[in-house]
Amino acid sequence: MSRIGVFGGMGPSATVDFMDKLVRLTPAGRDQDHLPVIVASLPHIHDRSRSILGVGPDPLPQLLLGIEFLNKSGVGVIAIPCNSSHHWYPQMCEHSAVPILHIAQACVAAIPQASAPKVAVFATRGALASGFYQSELAARGIEHMVPDAETGQALVDQCIRDIKAGQLEGGGKNLAAAFVLAKEQGATAVIMGCTEIPIAARYADSLGLELVDSSLELARASVEFALERGWNRPGWDS
Repeated sequence: MSRIGVFGGMGPSATVDFMDKLVRLTPAGRDQDHLPVIVASLPHIHDRSRSILGVGPDPLPQLLLGIEFLNKSGVGVIAIPCNSSHHWYPQMCEHSAVPILHIAQACVAAIPQASAPKVAVFATRGALASGFYQSELAARGIEHMVPDAETGQALVDQCIRDIKAGQLEGGGKNLAAAFVLAKEQGATAVIMGCTEIPIAARYADSLGLELVDSSLELARASVEFALERGWNRPGWDS
């Protein structure tokens, strides 16, 4: 029997939110129909965004230890509900004996065609500097934009900080203001490319923008991967 490995803790609330989505997406009528999951919640990993921007220590050694832990735990696939960590996706894949799902690939693939004319990417400054969302969008020919650094991105930054600190309504307020600016700049959809942002979105008016939830799409990809391999049917009972 194989298991989904969740490399979480970056941050803890986002990991809980991801797990809730994974459970809700699993077609199950009883405990035994659910998918086996091993969660490694490791919150002490160095700040990913600060490292990408060159102002913080390198988290890669810690990320590789997390991947190694899950591999030794007998998982068959790994999901990482932290967008910025995917800056090191190639190195993590090289270190892993099992596949690692890519959060941006899952997220961009889920963008409805009707919403694709102009997609805003809300993420950490590090994830934006890394550019993996922009690359995925460009590869699919989707026009995209990012918030301006001084106003829109400052609101996204504060939204993320608020959620990490448990300030849910404050996070929603800052996200709502960022939505206003994105819509004024012609956005038709927003990728919530930091896993704290979907939590804040519960407290914000999306103004009719199509919201694409990176956490939800990673959970969906995880469930699909496991169900295709029958991991919800270990054969222990009838």
